[in-house]
Amino acid sequence: MQKINWRPVFVSGESRMAGLTLYDKLWRNHLVLERDDGSALIYIDRHIVHEVTSPQAFEGLRLAGRKPWRVDSIVATPDHNVPTTQQERASGVDGIADPISKIQVQTLDDNCDELGILEFKINDRRQGIVHVVGPETGACLPGMTIVCGDSHTSTNGALGALAFGIGTSEVEHVMATQCLVAKK
Repeated sequence: MQKINWRPVFVSGESRMAGLTLYDKLWRNHLVLERDDGSALIYIDRHIVHEVTSPQAFEGLRLAGRKPWRVDSIVATPDHNVPTTQQERASGVDGIADPISKIQVQTLDDNCDELGILEFKINDRRQGIVHVVGPETGACLPGMTIVCGDSHTSTNGALGALAFGIGTSEVEHVMATQCLVAKK
């Protein structure tokens, strides 16, 4: 088995940040550990979840007997399976015609209710496209690290954030540890 060499990182002082790009500053401010091969563990400030990539993550935590590390860092919203007309949305989850879409949205509601995660449910006026909801509600701010199981999450970089679209297994890892393994 290969030995993993992690080095703890502590960055302090403005002088160590002079001349760095915004990306480098955000990376350094959120760096927890760095490995000899260049991979790193970075702290995540905000985790946005939706109904497509989160069910497996919630179930993985459940099977491992774990809970999210920081529930207050997670914001959820149904996104990909939400009807687009007011008439369809009037009945909430019951108004979703496709049975698989309905199950996914209901599962997100159930998981968030069970764990006390803030969710902008289907009829909440704040509900919307996952990578737009964060900035619109003030959940995503400059200087944050942000992740979501959605490839468009990186658009939050326009806010001066360091944002990543991540995969389902990474969704579970961030929920459990509040950190992401990444390479700069």
